[in-house]
Amino acid sequence: MNKEDVRILVASDIVSDAELVRRLLRDEFEKIFLSTDPDRSIEDFERIKPDVLLLAFNSLEKAERYYLGLYRLSTVVQAIPHRTVILCDKDDLKRVYELCKREYFDDYILFWPLTHDTPRLPMSVFHALRQIEFERSLPISQSELAEHMRRIAELETTLERYMSRGQDQMSQVRRSLDEAGDRIGAALARFPKTLADRSVIQAGDIPKVAHEVDQLRSEGIDPQLRSATETMGQAVDWVTEYRQALSPQLESAQVLSEVIGQLRPVVLIVDDDEFQRKLIGDWLVRNDMQALFAASGPEALGMVHRHHPDLILMDIELPGLSGIEAMRHLKSVEQLAGIPILVMTGHSERGIVIQSKEAGALDFIVKPVDQARLLAKVRRCLDPAAEAS
Repeated sequence: MNKEDVRILVASDIVSDAELVRRLLRDEFEKIFLSTDPDRSIEDFERIKPDVLLLAFNSLEKAERYYLGLYRLSTVVQAIPHRTVILCDKDDLKRVYELCKREYFDDYILFWPLTHDTPRLPMSVFHALRQIEFERSLPISQSELAEHMRRIAELETTLERYMSRGQDQMSQVRRSLDEAGDRIGAALARFPKTLADRSVIQAGDIPKVAHEVDQLRSEGIDPQLRSATETMGQAVDWVTEYRQALSPQLESAQVLSEVIGQLRPVVLIVDDDEFQRKLIGDWLVRNDMQALFAASGPEALGMVHRHHPDLILMDIELPGLSGIEAMRHLKSVEQLAGIPILVMTGHSERGIVIQSKEAGALDFIVKPVDQARLLAKVRRCLDPAAEAS
């Protein structure tokens, strides 16, 4: 990514602070935009489509409120790949560290009051750009790669099934040709006598007609039958050679199948109750799954964008952004819309169920969650085809 193409948006409610950040960056970057009007924050973000968003607010609370507002009100924030860097003071270090560790934000800088390490600011932008460049260099996500690997691993079984079926059918055709040749020969042998019995020819003409029939068979019919039989034999031999030629590729497919057998589906658990997250995470891990965790709607959206899980377990009542709102945001992004979502809720009212379905939930489960029932639903969501079969 060329520095000349990088788009940086500095968000703050204090114009002088935003200007300060721009001055510290302009020696390295050209396209630096400011967003200092709260009423235009969504418009600024959607118009500029930044690669890096610098949150230059003088308190962590303001930065969180601004970013939450983006997720609540912007329809494209999830579709715009970007990194967030928050400028904080020493009193917020512990809290902002936890937020970045949970991937709510991507990075932070101890900035207030301004320290002597001013190059730390552009360096943080460079780190963010390297992360974006790396993600863009990956053609597909981990879950998509696993799905392609599963399909390749099925190649051996599919090819073997169709080649065996084709070989059997061609052998059957060859047998049918041999049988047809025998039946034609027997019918032709009887043909002169049949003509005589029907008074079509005289009895004395039978040897002459039989000679003509034998000549027809030897010169016209038998060569055609032999040619067809040989062709089918060649086709059977070709299938055998084809199978041998594909042997190395099929061995690779077997190796992929073994690798895939070791892959574990990734499930994102979104719940503000830490005990529930850990409990459900333990259940999943003990059943050969990987567990990711998010405690809020915005945190969940960031996790989904970065990790593209195979399944999301979404609580409805979340701080900042409800589970319903989070689902609507996910389903509005083409590359994320296909991720199945299993809703967890303490409410079984029909209205909640309808809202969940309308927002894109595949299924739901009522709290308190039963382990066996949850695992059954998780497996069904991860592999609907297996359930149907």
